[in-house]
Amino acid sequence: MTGERALATRLKAQAYAVGFDLAGITRLGPADSAANFDEWLGSGYAGTMKWMHDSAELRRDSTRPVAGMRSALVVGLNYGGTLPAGSVARYARGDDYHRVMWDMLGTLGEWLHEAAGGTTRGFVDTGPVLERDLARRAGLGWFGKNTTLINPRLGSFFFIGALFTDLELPPDAPFEEDRCGTCRKCLDACPTDALTAPRVLDSNRCISYLTIELRDAIPGPLRGPIGELVYGCDICQDVCPWNVSFARDVALPAMAPHRTVANPDPAELLALDVDAFRDRFRGTAITRTKRRGLARNAAVAMGNRRNPDDVPALARATADDPEPLVRAHAAWALGRFGADPLATGALRSAMAAETDAAVRAEIAAALVAANESST
Repeated sequence: MTGERALATRLKAQAYAVGFDLAGITRLGPADSAANFDEWLGSGYAGTMKWMHDSAELRRDSTRPVAGMRSALVVGLNYGGTLPAGSVARYARGDDYHRVMWDMLGTLGEWLHEAAGGTTRGFVDTGPVLERDLARRAGLGWFGKNTTLINPRLGSFFFIGALFTDLELPPDAPFEEDRCGTCRKCLDACPTDALTAPRVLDSNRCISYLTIELRDAIPGPLRGPIGELVYGCDICQDVCPWNVSFARDVALPAMAPHRTVANPDPAELLALDVDAFRDRFRGTAITRTKRRGLARNAAVAMGNRRNPDDVPALARATADDPEPLVRAHAAWALGRFGADPLATGALRSAMAAETDAAVRAEIAAALVAANESST
């Protein structure tokens, strides 16, 4: 075994030792999926994620983000696909995975520097890197029809990270097979039809995008299909046969669900002010939505579950919430209660006091919807 290959083997062993579940090495260079990425951007499927366009040139070639880098250790970290389904996607229930994985990659970078010198840089989801492309090239799995990377021993419930280095490390064989076959369970299960074709995701329709990345109003036709999900969505992964057979329990304590996060009551979420939101979700990925986004999502969930006990909370939000975005979605939710006199009364009272044009339009539409449902 050559010195470089021995070093690569030891590095991967260290990756498993610090807690990663998958590890492989690839050379940096032009992304195999660059053309597909450009087509995806050109179709408008990135939605409002402007940074995808801004960083496109860097993403097309993994040698571009950090000058002088030659190889990457690509890792996977399981986040518990066996956990029960809930209103919060499984990946967001534990500690913020960015910080957890950055620390783990930092430990690996220190080990590599001590063992062989050179410099390193860790990437976890936020850098201008097509991590999924690197992971396939490092042998970690194939692109599933739901667009996630699927590993034949782990399924797809895992994060991807990469440790770039200026050392020349021998690469692992890329994963060349497509093991989805004729299965289309993920495409058929998506409630918003976000998977427009195998391996093509329209973010504008994806529940994860709508509840996390979108900062504006959720389009009216998509609110109902969201159901009671308040942060992210696991549906296309839940139905995947590879996850049904091979998903694993959480092993790393940092990924274990926080008690107050796994399946919160949307009425409690709607009632949180900014300080309470920060206190409750500090250290988790849920802070990405900010309070206004999570409250918006909670209002939609309450409108979809149509529990009469939610009407007073929705009425208060429609009248008093400091965010027009939340007032608008709370009004929509009240309209889902039909001719309920408390709901319609709250809408009329809110209309009399509301000055924001967008919120007034939502209230008016909700009153029309309530009237139509009663006739």
